[in-house]
Amino acid sequence: MKLFITRLVLKSRRFPQWAVAQLAFGFLTLLKIFPADPAINFADRLMRYVGPKTKRHTLMRTNLRNAFPEKSEAEIEAIALGSWGHMGRLAAEYVFLDRLFDFDPDKPGEGRIEVSGIPLFLDLRDNPRPFIVFSAHTGNFELLPVAGAAFGLYVTVLFRPPNNPYIGEKVFEFRAKRMGKLVPSHAGSSFALARQLEAGGGVGVLVDQKFKKGVSTKFFGRDVKTNPLLAKLARQFDCDVYPARCIRLPGNRFRLEIEPRVDLPRNAAGQLDVTATAQLLNNKVEAWVREYPEQWLWYHDRWSIKREL
Repeated sequence: MKLFITRLVLKSRRFPQWAVAQLAFGFLTLLKIFPADPAINFADRLMRYVGPKTKRHTLMRTNLRNAFPEKSEAEIEAIALGSWGHMGRLAAEYVFLDRLFDFDPDKPGEGRIEVSGIPLFLDLRDNPRPFIVFSAHTGNFELLPVAGAAFGLYVTVLFRPPNNPYIGEKVFEFRAKRMGKLVPSHAGSSFALARQLEAGGGVGVLVDQKFKKGVSTKFFGRDVKTNPLLAKLARQFDCDVYPARCIRLPGNRFRLEIEPRVDLPRNAAGQLDVTATAQLLNNKVEAWVREYPEQWLWYHDRWSIKREL
């Protein structure tokens, strides 16, 4: 009887998450009825309307004011609305990802997707070696590992599952079919990535996530904790590190960029400097975000200020 009651309590606690997941699944299923462009544009408009009515909008505006003190309130609000629209598009694009990714390496420039850095993709594929690609939550970052697979370059991707377990399960299934091997972010994930590098493969990581136990760094001039995992892996395996990002273009098009290998900072003894490397990653992401600020997830509590609001 006690076990039954315990299970009942646990299920009751999860019911709100289940309900939210079913609502999200129902909305995305409904979008499938429509052509991709109208559906994605509708999701953009819907989130521009709904987002500002949530508590996260206050956090988003505060983050933007702190990051861009030189901008007016009208400019801050415009970026915030654009960021909400970007999130709506990101959700809708899950439904149409197979149709959106129409890049053909033999016919570049003919579809929705354009790719910058094709020679690097081909070099990493044709000259196997351990490497790390890092990115951030900009544009539709989900397209990057899909692009790698299109070139025959399969990367083991570290990802943080959504807090909602029901949504997390669906997202994992969706990603696994299109992106190769996935490693959920947890206590043992670093060992899984290390094994991949040790075997001469590549890994992909998002470096702009909140990490309470990270090294002390700056992001937009403010104190943040940054995950040292990439720096430690690069130090252990002495592997090349490449920045990559996705940029949204007008007309529901995208540009995927992989940039040349970065030179990682080293200390006086010649060893890779973990903290300086973490700062280098932040600097690269900040430069990306400053270029297209509405394409980053500003509702994320990167600076741990939500408790102060």
